[in-house]
Amino acid sequence: MSLLDSILNIFLGDKRKKDIKEVSPTVDLILKNYAELNSISNDDLRKITENFKEDIKKLKKPFDDEIDEIYELIKNSTDLDKNEDYYKKIEKKESIYLDELDKYLQSILPKAFAVVKETTKRFKENKEIIVEANDFDEKLSINKDYIKIEKNKSLWSNSWDAAGKSIIWDMIHYDVQLIGGVALHNGKIAEMQTGEGKTLVATLPVYLNALSGNGVHVITVNDYLAKRDCAWMAPIFEFHGFSVDCIDHHKPNSPERRRAYLADITYGTNNEFGFDYLRDNMAHRIEDRVQRKHSYAIVDEVDSVLIDDARTPLIISGPVPKGDNHEFNELKPKILSIVQIQKQLITKILSDSKKLFLEGKIEEASFKLLQSYRGLPKNKALIKFLSEEGIRQSLQKTENFYMQDNNREMPKVDAELYFTIDEKNNQIELTDKGIEFLSNDVNENDFFIMPDISIEIAKIESKKLVIEKEAEEKEKIYSEFNEKSERIHTLNQLLKAYTLFEKDIEYVVMDNKVKIVDEQTGRIMDGRRYSDGLHQAIEAKENVKIEDATQTFATITLQNYFRMYRKLSGMTGTAVTESGEFLNIYDLDVMVIPTNKPIVRDDRNDLIYKTKREKYNAVISNVIELARNGRPVLIGTTSVEISELLSRMLNRSNVKHNVLNAKLHKKEADVVAEAGKSGVVTIATNMAGRGTDIKINNEIKENGGLAIIGTERHDSRRVDRQLRGRSGRQGDPGSSQFYVSLEDNLMRLFGSERVAKMMDKMGHKEGEVIQHSMMTKTIERAQKKVEENNFGIRKRLLEYDDVMNLQRTVIYKRRKNALDNNRLKVDIANMIYDTIYSIFKNSKELNDFKSFEFDLIRHFSLTSPITKENFENDDDKNSIEKIYRIVLDYYDKKNKENSTKVFPIIKKVYENPKNRFERIVVPFSDGKKTMNIVTNLKSAYDSDGKELINDFEKNISLAIIDDSWKNHLRKMDELKQAVQLAVHEQKDPLVIYKFEAKELFFSMIEQLNKEILSFLFKGSLPTSNPNEIREDRQTRRKDNYSTRKEEVLNSDELANRNREIGTNASSQSHVETVVRDRKKIGRNERVKIKNTQSGLIKELKFKQAESLLMSGDWNLIEK
Repeated sequence: MSLLDSILNIFLGDKRKKDIKEVSPTVDLILKNYAELNSISNDDLRKITENFKEDIKKLKKPFDDEIDEIYELIKNSTDLDKNEDYYKKIEKKESIYLDELDKYLQSILPKAFAVVKETTKRFKENKEIIVEANDFDEKLSINKDYIKIEKNKSLWSNSWDAAGKSIIWDMIHYDVQLIGGVALHNGKIAEMQTGEGKTLVATLPVYLNALSGNGVHVITVNDYLAKRDCAWMAPIFEFHGFSVDCIDHHKPNSPERRRAYLADITYGTNNEFGFDYLRDNMAHRIEDRVQRKHSYAIVDEVDSVLIDDARTPLIISGPVPKGDNHEFNELKPKILSIVQIQKQLITKILSDSKKLFLEGKIEEASFKLLQSYRGLPKNKALIKFLSEEGIRQSLQKTENFYMQDNNREMPKVDAELYFTIDEKNNQIELTDKGIEFLSNDVNENDFFIMPDISIEIAKIESKKLVIEKEAEEKEKIYSEFNEKSERIHTLNQLLKAYTLFEKDIEYVVMDNKVKIVDEQTGRIMDGRRYSDGLHQAIEAKENVKIEDATQTFATITLQNYFRMYRKLSGMTGTAVTESGEFLNIYDLDVMVIPTNKPIVRDDRNDLIYKTKREKYNAVISNVIELARNGRPVLIGTTSVEISELLSRMLNRSNVKHNVLNAKLHKKEADVVAEAGKSGVVTIATNMAGRGTDIKINNEIKENGGLAIIGTERHDSRRVDRQLRGRSGRQGDPGSSQFYVSLEDNLMRLFGSERVAKMMDKMGHKEGEVIQHSMMTKTIERAQKKVEENNFGIRKRLLEYDDVMNLQRTVIYKRRKNALDNNRLKVDIANMIYDTIYSIFKNSKELNDFKSFEFDLIRHFSLTSPITKENFENDDDKNSIEKIYRIVLDYYDKKNKENSTKVFPIIKKVYENPKNRFERIVVPFSDGKKTMNIVTNLKSAYDSDGKELINDFEKNISLAIIDDSWKNHLRKMDELKQAVQLAVHEQKDPLVIYKFEAKELFFSMIEQLNKEILSFLFKGSLPTSNPNEIREDRQTRRKDNYSTRKEEVLNSDELANRNREIGTNASSQSHVETVVRDRKKIGRNERVKIKNTQSGLIKELKFKQAESLLMSGDWNLIEK
């Protein structure tokens, strides 16, 4: 606890004690109800749940009746303005009901929690629970082995399979777990130590909130935990009539996944919940959407999901033209050569520095040392030299001198280098010498130098060329600028790949693919890629296939996804260190839950060594001693490389051990099962810290319990606490010991100055170790620095994404409304009004009646209903209202005429006995392009053609919304990069981004409305021939989309990139493979292709069609 916390506790009281005191009366009521349930029968216990559900039905019925009445009014109403008010009333009624439901659930909480606890007790104490069979029991017994039906009785076994492991139920809620359950129901984060049963605690609020039927989502960090927890807890819920499912069992967009979301309780991973939300907002039919409204969610390992993954956007992307156009392979040899020559240079400079130190020329030696550090900070010889007495202090003193006055003197240090590296900010920059080196074997001297656009444009304008020639010259300059900006960006990303990203640490190569390793857990993050071309650069470095670039179709950060839930809560063993961020961003309070038994684990102060070699030797010696004493040992590492190094060292010492890292993650369950046995040594990356439970027997407890050996301090205190938490569960004995060296990344970058001074003052010699609480606190202060920096990055990202989120909400609501005919008609009426308002106001400002007349004809195919005199003299509001009414009436009349025209054709098709069509394709045209509208033949026939017109409105709206949104996302990406240059003008890029984004969005919406209305008003059936109407034989089109989580640049890196390449850098930064499979076709062979949005069909040579097919907007029609 910090000094500030101690002072606040004196004046405000201990928050932890206050939180416990607040919920204690509720816990007492739960225990009272629990005692009363002891004597009732199993059937009566189940009856309580039925009564709860019946009460909720009675509570909901008056609201449902009122809402049904309003829907009936909407159905019979043709007044679209009234309908809009009706929809607002429905939303208000739903909100009032949910508030009343919250009050009811709070009132029954003590009894509901008591029911769950009593149920767990009966499952533990009885091998079989016998109850009266109901329909739900019979349905479950078909697929569930733990339920048998004999005559009219259901026999529930207390043993079942949980994700491949047979379990016998043996858990009952402790009193402290009841406290955790109350915290979760109240929308808080419950921090519970390892072994305190978070999964069991979640059953309490899950049961209570599932009573509403609105759906409860339980979110985990990986699919193994989602499937395991679902199978493990399901019988407790199913016993009371709740349906339970896991979305990770089913394919995206499948009927099975839709049913999983319709279950009372749904388990799944954070990624899949987020991706399903994005997929739903790309659906073209209501039945394709899988999610319901976001009611209540419990996030397991909430800090991992909402903190560690918060910076990572979920992205659905598709192909872009020329997505494979890059220069990584061409530039790779140049980068390889410059990296090699810099390594040789740094070796020489470092050698000179060492000699100068020996000669006592400290100033010159320190200068050379700083050059080495700026050139290759991860050079192993440099890292070792810095651990020697007084060397690091000399480096830091010299660096501080050259960094003063905004790095004014730093060019003197960098002059001899080819490129410089800022390891703390993960940035790299070519020097003039480096650019000259790279330009040696190319024809242009300025091959890697950006042109100054303003100067070049001024030169062209001074020539006084004819306008066409001037435009052509300017276009050449812009083209050269874009080409060189992309080239320089590619160079920088390749330099990063070769100098800052190490194989088996930041990533691994498996199955000929580069896969990122999660720094928090050590697990492989399938599908995740570094952004901005960095992943492509690493692929080029590792000689694997370089994936093509893609275009973003839909994206959201996990932060904004989880903020959509009406009520959100979470649980983890480590949340207090990030409590400020949880409260600031998610409005989630952290409540620390006391342990059932006191923690007796011996957490020792860190052992600090000068070099990694000394540290690892000490680790191996300690491990050998612990294993001989019969204690199981868990060695935690921060990377695959370190785990493999320690494995080799243990092999040399003939110590048997298991290794668990990102390369061997499939063995996780088996390795963890062995980890608690006597003398077993397990080396694991940080994945051992999440979702694992190492159990030990009484013999191990007598020997001292599980020993945790941490080989390095992680950047985040939470990860270290997770590793420590594997030992000492439920009052078990155990110990934890961290080993640290001054060569560790955290110490090199943030924490070594004070420690290095202390070790030098004490006359520290090689092999000696420091162990003191003051040293441990110094390391934790270094971790805090990193955490504060990361919080700033996440907060900044959220501020940018909040802008996108406002726009996303508007667009996704428009899409959702487009799937509902009645809501779409209200939206179309609003579009008509907004467009008329815009046309009228713009023309009135210019006093241009002719322009007003032209726009009305262009967008509505209607001549002006008002005269020029009315336009100039009448009240604007009255004029707009009058025009709106006339245009709306004209549109209704046009739709009725289209229905009348199309019905005879529909009738002929439907009544023809040869046609057994379910869905048909009807072509509509606006005179320029044709779109094929798919509709249900029977519905179109029964509605006299009206259903076809409804589908026409829906398909046109969705196609244009999707296309406009896709293009808008690209423009927003470009804007986000461009505004970073505002730092040069002492302006906040975020402020400019918000302003420009608003203007961009309003412009997009206005244009979107006009495009939709133009097609709706001009669209008609181009033929009266029934033969033109054909059966829709296509199965649901397989979208050429890919999903991924992307590692994003922080704001400093983004700004740095734009300083290097300017504002108009190419935006081809997304990388994903697009696979197309079709038979070989000759380039001159004629083929037919079809536009996926408009339905337009073209026939042309394959060589002409190829670029259209690659765009993703056209499909080849098979012969």
